[in-house]
Amino acid sequence: MSGAALGLEIVFVFFLALFLLHRYGDFKKQHRLVIVGTLLAWYLCFLIVFILPLDVSTTIYNRCKHAAANSSPPESSNVTGLYATANPKPSQHPCFKPWSYIPDGIMPIFWRVVYWTSQFLTWNQLQTIGIAAANTWGLFLLVLLLGYGLVEIPRSYWNGAKRGYLLMKTYFKAAKLMTEKADAEENLEDVMEEVRKVNESIKYNHPLRKCVDTILKKCPTEYQEKMGRNMDDYEDFDEKHNTYPSEKSLVKLHKQVIYSVQRHRRTQVQWQILLEQAFYLEDVAKNETSATHQFVHTFQSPEPENRFIQYFYNPTFEWYWECLLRPWFYRILAVVLSIFSVIVVWSECTFFSTTPVLSLFAVFIQLAEKTYNYIYIEIACFLSIFFLSICVYSTVFRIRVFNYYYLASHHQTDAYSLLFSGMLFCRLTPPLCLNFLGLTHMDSSISHQNTQPTAYTSIMGSMKVLSFIADGFYIYYPMLVVILCIATYFSLGTRCLNLLGFQQFMGDNDMTSDLVDEGKELIRREKRKRQRQEEGENRRREWKERYGHNREDSTRNRNVHTDPKELNFSDINTNRSASKYTRTNNRTERDRIELLQDAEPLDFNAETFTDDPLEPESRRYQPGGRYHSMSYAGIFDDV
Repeated sequence: MSGAALGLEIVFVFFLALFLLHRYGDFKKQHRLVIVGTLLAWYLCFLIVFILPLDVSTTIYNRCKHAAANSSPPESSNVTGLYATANPKPSQHPCFKPWSYIPDGIMPIFWRVVYWTSQFLTWNQLQTIGIAAANTWGLFLLVLLLGYGLVEIPRSYWNGAKRGYLLMKTYFKAAKLMTEKADAEENLEDVMEEVRKVNESIKYNHPLRKCVDTILKKCPTEYQEKMGRNMDDYEDFDEKHNTYPSEKSLVKLHKQVIYSVQRHRRTQVQWQILLEQAFYLEDVAKNETSATHQFVHTFQSPEPENRFIQYFYNPTFEWYWECLLRPWFYRILAVVLSIFSVIVVWSECTFFSTTPVLSLFAVFIQLAEKTYNYIYIEIACFLSIFFLSICVYSTVFRIRVFNYYYLASHHQTDAYSLLFSGMLFCRLTPPLCLNFLGLTHMDSSISHQNTQPTAYTSIMGSMKVLSFIADGFYIYYPMLVVILCIATYFSLGTRCLNLLGFQQFMGDNDMTSDLVDEGKELIRREKRKRQRQEEGENRRREWKERYGHNREDSTRNRNVHTDPKELNFSDINTNRSASKYTRTNNRTERDRIELLQDAEPLDFNAETFTDDPLEPESRRYQPGGRYHSMSYAGIFDDV
């Protein structure tokens, strides 16, 4: 297994970074350099997080071999952990090679390549001052983001168990998103009007026509078709009488088109996702009081492609999970995450104390180091650094600086936000790993132990150049995470933003209540609109089925022949003379019957649907499933 674990994690982390980038980016529409740069930044940062536990276990094994090779152990006054015991003998603690052992010489080269490549993507400084400056700035951001994530992540899962809270917050988001959606549509209309003017002024033989065609390709399809119909490309231009835009103004217009189209598409996608979430939360609230324990959806959900999932995730299982098990699962998960957060905060405030050892991370690692339980060491290191990474990285994904930096899922993130997130990851990951090694006392500059350092700290050893930073800032600045956690717990940042006019979700605020009511009304309108659409589709489907049966019956009636065995020849002979005079009338009657059978059935209860939201409604839905006419036209009714 020598080096196999390293290779597996390298491959796994690559596909993890690729999956996340596919979720937030758009491979088909964004530039290849943006995709490659962001993928490389995310991959290297995630790789550091996953490989660092292997470095820790390998370092502990190397320390054991070094101790076993020496005839006398180090003095107990200079070391802690494994070597703090009185006169240990190498034979009492044999050195077991970890399953993920990495041969000597590989990790230093690996860390040099990974670290300097990630730093090249964001910093271009000298080695000596560059590492210290980068880690100082990164640690400054790390503590800010970590203090928010340590409180917000457990609280989000705790609030996720409260259906009423989630539904109110969804209504609040709907009101805010509708405002942004309307603004994006208005902005797109204005930009498209500018494009239309430019398209009409610059004809086919103008030198800047290629620039205009490039701009048109970035416009939505419906606008391209409209502009193509309303323009004659074969008209010559007259430079004397017409004023044409400059190339610089076309470049600016091109940027505006890209931004407005991206923003419009993003708000449209997010609106549909938010509607589905609101409808589902309302369904959960209705099904909580169901006596049949069968989950019933308001709208028919698409069936999963996997039959195995469809078989087990049936309405009964869905009801027990959504209405009974999921809230308790979220509460338990919130409690576990809260315990992890308390451990992190305590260790951040006490990791500089080596005698006694107060950092809980260092205590756990040193206990496992005594028995050389490498599996436990790697699991403990991975869970610890993974939790720290989730707290920091999730905050990066939640940050929204107006509309300039915004990571949106479902391939709706723009190129600038992707590159900016990659830059943040590259700046945050190295100080995050150094902070973790300090919490576990694996960093000799923190623990002041004369022991073999990890390969990662050997590469980052130049941070000791500035002593006031290494012995002051790196030690005491992480203690500020306590203040940030308290501020996050009492939502001081949210309250300040709300006072400044930025609408934030707060349960005890009048503005929040107004937006919740507005969002609830918006969701109700969309639900009514979708219900009418589904009912119209059902009626049209029933009409088609009924119309098809009538056509089949009429065809069948025309093809029916009388059996000769059933004919009464005596009656035929008796009535032969009478049929001579009634044959014409019978044929006419038969034709009339067939004509009526082939006629289309009239449904006076059918409803005509249009996409115009201003169309007056003159129908009211009744429990029977039909709309009955009313005596007035509701012009201001909802759609």
